Amino acid sequence: MNKSFIKRDVYLNKVLPYINKDIIKVIIGQRRVGKSYILYQIMDLIKKSDPEANIIYVNKEQFEFDLVKDYRDLLAFIHDKSISKVKNYVFIDEVQEITGFEKALRDLAARNNYDLYCTGSNAMMLSSDLSTHLSGRYIEVPVYSLSFGEFLTFHKLEAGEEALLKYIRYGGLPYLKNLELKDEIVFDYLKNIYNTILFRDVVSRFGLRNINFLERLVDFVAANIGSLISSKKISDYLKSQSVKITPRVVLNYLSNLCSAFFIYKVQRIDVAGKKVFEVSEKYYFEDLGLRNAIIGYKQADLGKIMENLVFSHLKFLGYKVYVGKLANLEIDFVGEKAGEKIYVQVAYLLPDAKTSEREFGNLMKIDDNYEKIVVSMDKLAGGDYKGIKHMHILEFLKRN
Repeated sequence: MNKSFIKRDVYLNKVLPYINKDIIKVIIGQRRVGKSYILYQIMDLIKKSDPEANIIYVNKEQFEFDLVKDYRDLLAFIHDKSISKVKNYVFIDEVQEITGFEKALRDLAARNNYDLYCTGSNAMMLSSDLSTHLSGRYIEVPVYSLSFGEFLTFHKLEAGEEALLKYIRYGGLPYLKNLELKDEIVFDYLKNIYNTILFRDVVSRFGLRNINFLERLVDFVAANIGSLISSKKISDYLKSQSVKITPRVVLNYLSNLCSAFFIYKVQRIDVAGKKVFEVSEKYYFEDLGLRNAIIGYKQADLGKIMENLVFSHLKFLGYKVYVGKLANLEIDFVGEKAGEKIYVQVAYLLPDAKTSEREFGNLMKIDDNYEKIVVSMDKLAGGDYKGIKHMHILEFLKRN
């Protein structure tokens, strides 16, 4: 593909076991998190192991593929590019832009000489169409903005507070490695990405009409990351601003933003009873740089930003993440993976005994032996208190 790239092994390693297997590999994630470059890296691996491999590539973000509009066009293009006596590896970028794409994938998957890979940036469309037509015949590999470790590699930085503050401020979209990390440069780029996501992946995709409300909703979520949010709370707030929007519309717009992987909804779970609460969730951004480009970066928001940072790293590590509730206490995050759990409390600083007691005390009330951590930016963070680890955010972000 004549592309240079920095390997993102965490994603390649998830795809490797399925190369040349009769299962469709679907790489999902927000626009501009690097899904296309994951495809390039897979192509590179395949060509190195099989020089005779026939690579067929369709990228719906490039004008030359504009004529591939529906599944019939896609099948015609692929059949024209196929070679009968070798393995054909099909890569389709932004597959949701092709009407009825799932029919083409089902047809190709039924043949023996195609290995299929695609990317998508719409969770709702991909999950509904693929699960309906290809149940059990595909795997999803979520791709996120750069982790802190990847950020250091991409920007050739040493781990430390200066690099951390850059990561917190500008986020982890991979293309930033080509830009000078200055507000006037980075935030202009990020605002353009935000507009693309909002209008192409949300407004256009779901036929939304109230764009002004959608933008105000994004502002509200950006200002309230880490806070419990309900559709009624937002609706009531808007009424106080003389804007009448029903809770149902609020819920639909939030769902659309989540479908574009722009924000994530984190449900509350009863730590003791495992009950999932259906009202009041927290929302976190896929990329902090985008959040900061929308409402600005403020030192006073570091507590909220740190929560988003910890949430993102837990997702990167493969955890399913919840907000924990224990009686009238809150546990910032409960992560579940492969039958194991992790509990994490996040605080910008622990300035006094009362704050420490609250953060450590909540975790101490959980009656199990899973790992429990308090994460902060305290200079002297480290060690543990009654079996509960106290980690500096830099140390937590090194976990893999």
